[in-house]
Amino acid sequence: MAGFLGEGYLWVKALHIISVISWMAGLLYLPRIFVYHTQVPVGSERSEILKVMERKLFRFIMTPAMAASWLFGILLVLDTEAFREGWFHGKFLFLFLLMGFHGTSSKWMKTFQADNNTKSEKFYRFANEVPTLLMILIVIFVVVKPF
Repeated sequence: MAGFLGEGYLWVKALHIISVISWMAGLLYLPRIFVYHTQVPVGSERSEILKVMERKLFRFIMTPAMAASWLFGILLVLDTEAFREGWFHGKFLFLFLLMGFHGTSSKWMKTFQADNNTKSEKFYRFANEVPTLLMILIVIFVVVKPF
């Protein structure tokens, strides 16, 4: 049964996938920049360059991509009534955890911006794995639909 998007469904789905890929790229790259940022002296030229990279990645790629992912995702959910399915509730939980990681990344970035980071390189290396794990779970729930 066709939803309200009609023939536009595939366009919305494509835009959702593009947005998610862009958001994930940022979620995977920003903690890696934090790893490098822990390795340079506070106030150094390299530190200031990393601050600019972090800020621009977060503000101009990650956050708009997250918003677009939500916009197109909501349209898809409403069109397909996926909210009635068990797999969707699991996916939604992982999505909220991913959004929490996005927000936490913002806090970490602000500590670097203020030259107040106290976390180690190892911490950010571990943190870098969190969005990967959540992405894997989301994809499995969307594609396999385990329940």
